[in-house]
Amino acid sequence: MSHKRLLIVATIIAAIVLAGFALSVPHTRDESGASAALPKSDMPSVALRDSFRKGVHTIMGSITAPNPCTSVTATASPIGDPANPTGITVAVAMPAESGVCLERSTDVPFTATVAAPARLPITTSVNGLAATTTDL
Repeated sequence: MSHKRLLIVATIIAAIVLAGFALSVPHTRDESGASAALPKSDMPSVALRDSFRKGVHTIMGSITAPNPCTSVTATASPIGDPANPTGITVAVAMPAESGVCLERSTDVPFTATVAAPARLPITTSVNGLAATTTDL
């Protein structure tokens, strides 16, 4: 009789553990439905905020990366003659993903600085491709 009780208790505990595991694991089908409804654009979008102080632009921004493990770097440089530039370009590098990571779009921040006059237009590129810019 005690073996039968032990078997019933072990079965109940195993069922609870399996149910807890199934409920706690993120499901990829939950994420794919939400992202499939959004239209995909060929041109990446970058959100920027420019602060100017003492001849230096500090450009802070964010870009939506395919997963939280993606590293993003940005460099800013003047356009045209360095003594009298006509604008600022921000080149964002987002390498292809490598390794295993949760596939969940994440906004990744970056910062770049450049010495240039005030009120210059800013253009952006991501991995060499032109990008749309919005205010942060």
